[in-house]
Amino acid sequence: MEIDNILNKLNGRKVGVLGEKDFFRVSVLLPLIVKDGETHILFEVRASHLRRQPNEVCFPGGKFDAADRNAMACAVRETTEELGIKESDISNIIPLDYLVNGGGTIVYPFVGKIDDLSIIRPNPDEVGEIFTVPLSYLLNTKPAVYKLNFQVQPEEGFPYDLIIGGENYKWQIRQMDEYFYEYDGNIIWGLTARVLTHFLDLIK
Repeated sequence: MEIDNILNKLNGRKVGVLGEKDFFRVSVLLPLIVKDGETHILFEVRASHLRRQPNEVCFPGGKFDAADRNAMACAVRETTEELGIKESDISNIIPLDYLVNGGGTIVYPFVGKIDDLSIIRPNPDEVGEIFTVPLSYLLNTKPAVYKLNFQVQPEEGFPYDLIIGGENYKWQIRQMDEYFYEYDGNIIWGLTARVLTHFLDLIK
């Protein structure tokens, strides 16, 4: 294949995350809402009967559906389904940085405004309860931070003879911060806390 043909084939393509199709892709919405005249962030507690992460605190969101036009459409659809609101009840939707985690998940977060807390009717199939946290509290609260270590463990039969160093190859240990926020007995951690911390850093 000639170089010009190669460059023409690649020119103008949309850049993505290498191996993205093999990742578990989800979108979430960080909902801003006014409560008692003050800006709050809304969180969900996942229903206790759910197979994955029951009773954990999260933002509205979920995995991509074949019908979703894009990541934002996914976040909006999941939010409306989980909170029992209409798409028109969500405004000013803005993307945040997407997150690729070591567990094979890509998270596409967005921030948006929900106009009225009283219209929310959580779907009991997915949501155990909702709660809000004043933005002022989060801006003035430092999370507890702990380290997670990710270490490579090659499978049995790995071809050490094909790499320099063989079985003594120095695999890098990756370290990641894990954030914990606590409010009124609720623990915010994991991917939700990482998205929250990113948002707070952006607006400080």
